[in-house]
Amino acid sequence: MKPDNTLALMEELDEDAPLETFERISKSNGRGSPSEAATSRHRMPRRSVGKKKAPASAAQFIQSQDDSAQSFEFTYHAARFEEGWLLESLGYFYEQHWISDVLRKVKAGKEASVYLCRPGEQVQAPLVAVKVYRPRMLRNLKNDQLYREEREVLDEDGHPVVDLGMLKAQKKRSVYGEQIRHQSWIAHEYYALRALFEAGADVPRPYEMSHRAILMDYLGDETLPAPTLNTVTLELEEAGPLFERVLHNLHLLLRGGQVHGDLSAYNILYWEGNITLIDFPQVVPARGNRNAYAIFERDVTRLCEYFSDQGLTLQPRRLAAELWTAHGYRLSPEVHPRLLDADDPRDRLLWKEE
Repeated sequence: MKPDNTLALMEELDEDAPLETFERISKSNGRGSPSEAATSRHRMPRRSVGKKKAPASAAQFIQSQDDSAQSFEFTYHAARFEEGWLLESLGYFYEQHWISDVLRKVKAGKEASVYLCRPGEQVQAPLVAVKVYRPRMLRNLKNDQLYREEREVLDEDGHPVVDLGMLKAQKKRSVYGEQIRHQSWIAHEYYALRALFEAGADVPRPYEMSHRAILMDYLGDETLPAPTLNTVTLELEEAGPLFERVLHNLHLLLRGGQVHGDLSAYNILYWEGNITLIDFPQVVPARGNRNAYAIFERDVTRLCEYFSDQGLTLQPRRLAAELWTAHGYRLSPEVHPRLLDADDPRDRLLWKEE
């Protein structure tokens, strides 16, 4: 809105304010008694002022200044339950001008749904994506202990939780503990994405995180999101370079001390000849977790299965071992002594190897 129009609207709104009478001025200034003020011939005439509605242009101006979550109305036609859930999950992004509209849902998953959004002033991109985690009671995290071993519990700022009460609550899986666990799961994905993006990995750029969602780059156009790699058939001359690019990203993950934990062609996007790795909530520390190498080998095997179908000849187990040891990790588990069971022969063997 032009400055002249804004000033005109402000003046128009000011006209609705009740007039100040001589009586009020006299009272406030202490000049004369109320009776004198009431009978004064110099009293300004009282005008009957009814409740005046602001004109349409003024009402629109007022509404345009309201950027609270309660005023957030989006294009996407959500079901009743989903609409309330989205308002609660995305209100922060709207208030902070990260997004200005929700256009449509582009993916519905077991753990989260992804929505295409129009960015706000904070983002210099034509479109953005918001990954909104499902409410805890509707999520289906199986075997999450497998991934959480030796993985720190993070708060919303990405700092390790050290409060004993909070740690005890999440271990007991109380209602409060589940809230902590849920937030930590989201924080691990956001900070893994941020570290990988800064390292030059092929991942969406993460912009911001809320208590239920992550705002990131969108891959695709307004009508079609980028497909997952498992739905794409590659020519042999394209499959080779893309597989090398996948290996480059695996190197970056290991260099940062992380294992994706669920990597396959289903969690790689393909757009305009390029790949983008997604879905990092279950990221595993390469050191300390007894299952880290087994999880990494599984990731590599799944990737090799897809690229073998595209015509490449690969040896997944050998490749996984070479990648792992190239970054100084041992094929036998590197485990903290407190995780070992003195009565388990395998754990006693690990203790001797350490």
